[in-house]
Order: sequence, then C-alpha cells, then structure tokens
Amino acid sequence: MPRLWHDPPVPDQSLVDAAALDELLSRVQHEVETGRAPSCQLALARDGQLVADVTFGDAPAGARYSVMSVTKAYVAAGTWLLLGDGSLTPDTRVVEVIPEFGANGKEAVTLEHLLTHTAGFPNAPMRPGEGRTSAGRVARFASWRLDSEPGTTMAYHGTSAHWVVAEMIERVSGQDYRTFLNERVAVALGLERLRLGVPPEEGGDVVEISMVGDSGGGNLGIDEAVPDVLLLYNEPDVRAVGVPGSGAVSTAADVAMLYQALLRNEPPLWDPVVLADGTGNIRNRLVDPLRGVPANRTLGLAVAGDDGHAAVREFGLEAGPRTFGASGLGGQIAWADPDTGLSFCWLTNGLLADIVATYKRTTALSTRAARCAPPTVPAAKESV
Repeated sequence: MPRLWHDPPVPDQSLVDAAALDELLSRVQHEVETGRAPSCQLALARDGQLVADVTFGDAPAGARYSVMSVTKAYVAAGTWLLLGDGSLTPDTRVVEVIPEFGANGKEAVTLEHLLTHTAGFPNAPMRPGEGRTSAGRVARFASWRLDSEPGTTMAYHGTSAHWVVAEMIERVSGQDYRTFLNERVAVALGLERLRLGVPPEEGGDVVEISMVGDSGGGNLGIDEAVPDVLLLYNEPDVRAVGVPGSGAVSTAADVAMLYQALLRNEPPLWDPVVLADGTGNIRNRLVDPLRGVPANRTLGLAVAGDDGHAAVREFGLEAGPRTFGASGLGGQIAWADPDTGLSFCWLTNGLLADIVATYKRTTALSTRAARCAPPTVPAAKESV
C-alpha cells in the first residue's frame, strides 16, 4: 500500500526519534495492508512544529476525514474562549442562557455537567436536520428528560450534551456556533483544513467512512454508535449541519497543530488559567461504565492519569500522566503530552465495529507515537 509523505518530507531528528517514527509508520501501514483501515492519516507535532504528516491507503495526501468525537476538543477550545472573557462559567446553568431548556426537570444542568458527561441525558435524541437551526434545537430540548440527576453519574454523551453547548455558544457570542468555532479557533490558529459545518460544494476532499469488521461481541452501548447512524456522516447535508459532538472534518495535521496550540497557547488565544483548567483539571472521576475505570474528564477532554489505566482511556502505555485528548468512535485518536511537548493525531475512514479491537489498535498506535519524542538528556551536574 502506498505511503505518502506530505509536508515536511523529512522529519527534524531533533524533534522526533526517527527509529520510533519508522516503527509507528510500519504499524500504521500494517493496518492498511490487513484491510482494517481503507485509508488513514497520521500527524505528529512537537515544540510548535509539524514533524510528520503521512497518508496511507486509498486517499490522497491532504485529504480530510470525519474526525468523529475528536470534534469535542474543538468545541471545548471554543467554549474556553467564552469562559476566559467571562461570558460563561463552569457553574452557569443552561437555563440562564437557554430558558426553554429547563422543561422536564432539567433546571440544574450546568455547563460543567455538559462538558464532563454528567448531564444526565446521554442518549437524548437530535437528528442532524433538527439541530441545523436554533429553533429546531430548542424544540427538541423541550422533549428531553433526565435519566439521572445531573452530576451524579458518568454516562458518555455522544452528541446530546454538545448540541446544548452549541446553543449556549450561539446565544452568548451572537454568532452561529459553526462560524464562531471556525473563525475564533481554526482561522485564528491558521488551521485551514479543520472545519465544523462544511458546505456540500466544499466537501469533495472528505474521504467517505465505512464500517470495518463486525462487533466481535464488543458493543459500545451507545445509541448513536450503530452503522446506519455513523454512515450518515457521509451525506453532504449532514456534514453541512456540523454536529457539534462529532461532525468536524480535518486533516490529521491540523488536529495535531490544534493540540500544539493547546499545549503552548501560541498564538495566545486563551486565558492561561482557563486553558490550564481545561487541559489538566480533572473534574469527573466517576467510573466510566464503558471502560470500568474513573473517567478522568476535564471541561471537554480526558486525561491519561497516573493510576495505570491510561491505555483504557486510549492514551497507550507510555504517554505521560498529564496527557490530554479526545478520541473518536471507531478508532480516531488525538492527544498531547505536556511532559514531552508531543501531539499526535491518527484518523481513518474505516471505523472498527469491534470496540475491543479498537482499544487494542489505539493502544498500539498511541504507545508507538509516545515513543517518538526523543529521550531527554539530563543536565550535567555542576562539579563540587
């Protein structure tokens, strides 16, 4: 299968361990050769520079992919801007911004609940067509009911909570949430290929997704994680809606560079206190029923942690404990490690139906990616 270097063609060996990178690339190529990934992209960045950008399989270099729940980091990055300017706080109750949301006993739900998967309505329905407009979203919110008291239960909210976040962004910013995110985050950072809400005439470079394999007995237990729903993201009209929890498209390179911005705050978009909180302050340690370990959720992201369960959280076996990120259904990976300055993204259009196989692949790729940061050389001790 072809391996296509994009840019830069030769990695800077002061920023990346060449042998470790070659091992990572070989492991990715194995995914394509065995048919588990029709095509894929990976990107590594370090110290503010893109050091690897590679496309494998049946896709051209520079193609864009549906990044699935990697989208959540993008939405979080936009929300942190509004936390920084005081428009929102983690304790802001949704009804303070969207009074109509409070129907059916949802008055206590806060922004923190939404971003930490503790809002209490994980499978509340919203068809993309309904979510296209504020009126459609609000009408659907009114029908939602709580499955659990907000703040008491960890239950992964695939898209439901982020529809509410999107409406909050619109109301406090005065902009369409897609415009706000694309202008205030992607354009501000020079990320030309990362977008949420792609008009049909601009989506010709997005690789169509497909399901690979069967469930193998490993079921996600998420209503939205069924093939018929996932394949909707191939429809131009659905991509145009920009589902805020899972609908962004991007290259792996742009996602890796987004994470560099989150590591370095360059250019300085975010209030430093808000950024540190969003990337490192674990607010939800409730047990994640999908993984059987503490969730380790910040306001929008997951953190690897030092409890031996980083691999279960999809950060591999060798990422530092402060590594933060947001993975995507079927195998998409994105994270950054503050201890090494490395960020990594791997995207594919072949979504694995078997969650166990997904975890195994994620562990293999993330572990090898973490090794790509050159070992640090201890400073010489002064002679006494």
